[in-house]
Amino acid sequence: MIKSVIFDMDGVLVDSEAAITVAAIEALRSWNIDAKESDFKPFTGMGEDRFIGGVAEKYGLVYEKSMKDKAYEIYLETAGERVKVYPESKIVLNKLKELALPFALASAADKIKVECNLDCIGIDPKAFAAIVTGSDVVKKKPDPEIFLTAAHEAGFSPKSCLVVEDALSGVQAAKSAGMLCLALTTSFDKNSLLNAGADFVSDNLGELLNIVERRKGNEHK
Repeated sequence: MIKSVIFDMDGVLVDSEAAITVAAIEALRSWNIDAKESDFKPFTGMGEDRFIGGVAEKYGLVYEKSMKDKAYEIYLETAGERVKVYPESKIVLNKLKELALPFALASAADKIKVECNLDCIGIDPKAFAAIVTGSDVVKKKPDPEIFLTAAHEAGFSPKSCLVVEDALSGVQAAKSAGMLCLALTTSFDKNSLLNAGADFVSDNLGELLNIVERRKGNEHK
């Protein structure tokens, strides 16, 4: 029985991967790194320290927090133009409120980026029962800490939570937390997501509402 939902942010409610990738590329030029978009793919969903740090290390440099700070500076200045809000995001969130199905947010991104993205969506942070960011946890995905923390703060039971994710590390984290997982094909292909352990895979966030309705229907049979 699904009694609550925990959303990842990037690749689920907004498409900010391109925006943060371009910002990181532009930032790393200050350290004479000529990074490519493909360099960042292995670190998707792991938080910006690893997202940027992994690429810096690939090019032989020790990661410095100032690299991320520079990337965020660029990101915040350009988010209005570069961040893509999925059209289903607000519709799904508003429908869950109508259904009285509580939801939380658990993003590996830092708080500053999460707040920026919520502003891009135009959603009140108070709509979420809890918001947990990469700034709030020690262990990053695929460790389940972020989802377990979100469930705890929101008062959700992990076994009745459905996580919506897009990254392989996020799917693995959700399953390690003992939660169901809907994976969206915004960052990885269907087979990769299923192999990571996803219970459901879709190319559209709206499928969440279908899953919830089907589960309700099964409960009444």
